[in-house]
Amino acid sequence: MSDHLKEIPPAAQLLGREIVSVDPHSGEVKLRFAAKGEFANRHGTVQGGMLAAMLDSATGNAVMARLPSHLTAVTTRLDTSFLKPAALGAMLATARLVRQDERSADVTAELTDSEGQIVATARAELRIRERKNQS
Repeated sequence: MSDHLKEIPPAAQLLGREIVSVDPHSGEVKLRFAAKGEFANRHGTVQGGMLAAMLDSATGNAVMARLPSHLTAVTTRLDTSFLKPAALGAMLATARLVRQDERSADVTAELTDSEGQIVATARAELRIRERKNQS
């Protein structure tokens, strides 16, 4: 696993992110998230911004899995489609690298609920750059 994926930033902790699988050759990652009660909207389902954050995390990790430690990737665009209400609980994101060069990457992702139903999808564009704060 890439050193990048061993890092657990605060946002990933908040989302309850857990890496399920990583295939750096194909550029596919699977991540599990825990949609907690605090993520609920007024309808009792997961608020859309939280779903978008999960998809953003997944698309970023698909790129980070292939990068050396001196590089990083930042999202410059995230187009999200919400397909159905998402119940609180376990969520699974699958992100796939579509294209990558030395400066940018395109990734697609889908987010499924505990019953395997797709609740949201995303397409992301990420900029690859030198990492400023290596620790």
